[in-house]
Amino acid sequence: MNGFTKTLSDSGVITWRNVVNVRRNPEWLFGATLFPIMFVLLFAYVFAGAIGGPGGNDADYREFLIAGIFAQTVAFNSSYTVIGFANDLQKGIIDRFRSLPMSRFAVILGRTTADQVLSIVVLIVMSACGLLIGWRIRGSAVDAVLGYLMILLFAFALSWVGAYIGLVARSVEVANSLGLIWMFPLTFISSAFVPQQSLPGILRSIADWNPFTAAVNATRELFGNTGPTGWPAPSGWPAENAALYAVLSSLAIIAIFAPLATSRYRKAATK
Repeated sequence: MNGFTKTLSDSGVITWRNVVNVRRNPEWLFGATLFPIMFVLLFAYVFAGAIGGPGGNDADYREFLIAGIFAQTVAFNSSYTVIGFANDLQKGIIDRFRSLPMSRFAVILGRTTADQVLSIVVLIVMSACGLLIGWRIRGSAVDAVLGYLMILLFAFALSWVGAYIGLVARSVEVANSLGLIWMFPLTFISSAFVPQQSLPGILRSIADWNPFTAAVNATRELFGNTGPTGWPAPSGWPAENAALYAVLSSLAIIAIFAPLATSRYRKAATK
């Protein structure tokens, strides 16, 4: 068995271990779906009229909202990567993995892949929730699949950020804070809940180049959910090339944080 095949085999074992762990702790899945559902209901029925403006179409806003909720949900799921690694470090499980004849990269890949499985399950639940409030995919079946793949690629990229933070945190208590604190500016200074062109000054510039915005805008375009009538279309290179920018940003995040997380894993495992 060559090195690449062994890494995939080892990561498969770790992925299954983490998936089984979620099955044995269903409160993780409950928490991962409850909060997004609360956000959907809050923005769709409490804030929709105000955000859509006078005479705004609430149904159009709900369609605009769902792609942002999808992206926010999978982004916040990366906190489970953070907490999972911090918990394994604190309990000495990482040291046990290190004593086995297995690829160290596979341990991290197995964790991030398992979180992708969680993201898929959560997206299914959130899609059903969206359909119940009137959301529909207006594009083709191929575009719909590409939209979901876009969200999952972005989720996979953020899980590597979560892996690095979890290995740096080294305790569940610290991980609980670090795993979420960076998510709020990432998700709210974006086009997730409001059109980015409505943000003031510097916040609009940040939102324009925020990879989260690109992932949301690209998914909306693929789903055919353009937003309420009368809202100006976002402009600028990131908006006009949202899919390309989202893919490039996701690959760049993986290229940066995969080596950082692997390096940190080696250092953490030797202490």
